[in-house]
Amino acid sequence: MKRELTQWFSPSLQQDMPVAVYGDYGFALLLVPTAAADYLEYERFQMMDALAPWIDSGKVKVFSINSINNESWLNNEMLPQHKAIRHNQFNQYVFEEVVPFIRTNTSQETPIITCGASFGALHSMNLFLKRPDLINGVIAMSGVYDLHEYTKGYSDDQTYLNSPMSYLPDLHDPWYLDHIRRSNHIHILTGSGAYEDPDASRAFAGVLYNKGITYELDIWGSDMTHDWPTWRKMLPYYIDSRF
Repeated sequence: MKRELTQWFSPSLQQDMPVAVYGDYGFALLLVPTAAADYLEYERFQMMDALAPWIDSGKVKVFSINSINNESWLNNEMLPQHKAIRHNQFNQYVFEEVVPFIRTNTSQETPIITCGASFGALHSMNLFLKRPDLINGVIAMSGVYDLHEYTKGYSDDQTYLNSPMSYLPDLHDPWYLDHIRRSNHIHILTGSGAYEDPDASRAFAGVLYNKGITYELDIWGSDMTHDWPTWRKMLPYYIDSRF
């Protein structure tokens, strides 16, 4: 498998941000880490090994980026309003820096699908919903789509605007809704085992349904726990069967 590591100084985040790239061709899968993890998390937990047949065959090219959750929602020393500011800078980094990087390393027509597990599922969904003109779909695994689950009770306009369960029911702008509805790849996956929250996925699927947005909700069994063995089964299955 072809593997390249690169980084650049991010104007949005004012720090170096590394990216791992796997493969040569195929649609672009943009991986967002879980919780406090980094851009090599998926590789460390053997997800790249699990995806190797589709990467090597040219079906998918993977771009794995760093999270900054330790500098925002998981930073207990930071004021809540500053956490939201930092998170918005992360969104800007993805839209203004990562997406052009993907385009340069694929093509202007290559679909970009965001993907993440756990906290990364929320971020992946949020990124897609905010810029459905840039991002073509999402595979969200084991997510909770209410950002307030991570804010320790704090709420303001910016937490609302980064919480899909909060803002999507109130979204009426036809430009956004039309672009979101064009996607054939809104996949919401969850297990039913230990530490999973399938009701969170059901609730968010209900919001999509009420907005007339086509989605796929797939709830796996009680043997599927909130952990890497589950996600290593889910993601290869969806890459193989849905793309």
